Amino acid sequence: MSRAFHHLLRQRDGHEASVSNAELFFDLIYVFAVTQLSHRLLADLSLAGAIETLLLWFAVWLAWQYTAWMTNWFDPESKPVRLLLFAIMGVGLVLAAALPQAFAGRALVVGACFAVIQLGRTLCILFFLGGEHALTANYRRILGWQSLSAALWLTGGVSGEPIRLALWALAVLAEYVAPMVGFWLPGLGRSDSRREWTIEGGHLAERCQLFVIVALGEAILITGATLSSLPTWNAPVLIATLVAFVGSLALWWVYFDTGCRAATEAIAHADDPGKMGAHFHYVHVALVGAIIVNAVGNELVIAQPDGSLVPRTLAVLIGGPALYLLANALFKRMVYGRLPLSHLAGLALLAVLTPFGFRTDLLMVGGLTTLILAVVAIWESVSRGRIAESEARHGQQA
Repeated sequence: MSRAFHHLLRQRDGHEASVSNAELFFDLIYVFAVTQLSHRLLADLSLAGAIETLLLWFAVWLAWQYTAWMTNWFDPESKPVRLLLFAIMGVGLVLAAALPQAFAGRALVVGACFAVIQLGRTLCILFFLGGEHALTANYRRILGWQSLSAALWLTGGVSGEPIRLALWALAVLAEYVAPMVGFWLPGLGRSDSRREWTIEGGHLAERCQLFVIVALGEAILITGATLSSLPTWNAPVLIATLVAFVGSLALWWVYFDTGCRAATEAIAHADDPGKMGAHFHYVHVALVGAIIVNAVGNELVIAQPDGSLVPRTLAVLIGGPALYLLANALFKRMVYGRLPLSHLAGLALLAVLTPFGFRTDLLMVGGLTTLILAVVAIWESVSRGRIAESEARHGQQA
């Protein structure tokens, strides 16, 4: 690595790397992106619309994920890295603005933005690293995979449907599969997560947690904005708003009350932090996606509390909480080594509720799903509290 860029790497001094103000500022662009995706899904609740929005969300998460890994290795308080973050933000702003028309008139803009973000970041990092650093070989492999992905994004941007959807799906799949195979490429070999993904686990866990806050904040914003836009505030509308707010609190409680501190400890002390960090990202793409679906469900309930359910609205109202509980269950299995019974019970209750959804209105289903989430949150909190007390007693006896 060139001596001119030695100062850009984070210092590995045994202390947990803190999340910088520049990183927090960077995340603000994703508040806009998440809002755009939730509005896009709300505007088109068809199967095709859901698939397109899901694909775009996976891609948005990729852009954020690879940047989070970059700032795990490089100091975002150094000016070159900070300027790179701000450049990604600028392109990300254009990307987020174009998302509603990603499969229409702004497809090439979306494809070009993803290509520029992924390739531009990696090329800059390779420039920072030079030719001899331990991370250089890893980022050369990443560049190979992202070059393939960029070609698919750009080709899809100038193609018609359904070719565009297929090409963009391949682009996303390539970048999700790449870490699973160690970014293997002919002639360049495979990256070793133990030697070449030497991450600071606490920082990566905190970055994921902060993105969950971003998504939950967007859900709160949608709740308030929907209420503000309605000309009449009657009792059902106000009750629906309260239900949506309590539901957001329950989402926060399920994730943050018991899992976060343990997750930071788990990844920081893992035998292979790099591999576990990759698994964190895979789980969180589903977890945050579920929050987006829940936000759409809240808007549907507030806008028409007494409305009848159809399959697509029931899928949103039940599917959002179900996906959230499933993702949290997988997350906590990584942290604690087992699936929490409270989450499995919540999924069972949501399954029981599903066939009765068509016999009632949006507010009733929204209220019952919120109740289920609250029960899971309380159950898990009490259960983890008892486990912690038991472990403390055993520790004292030992």
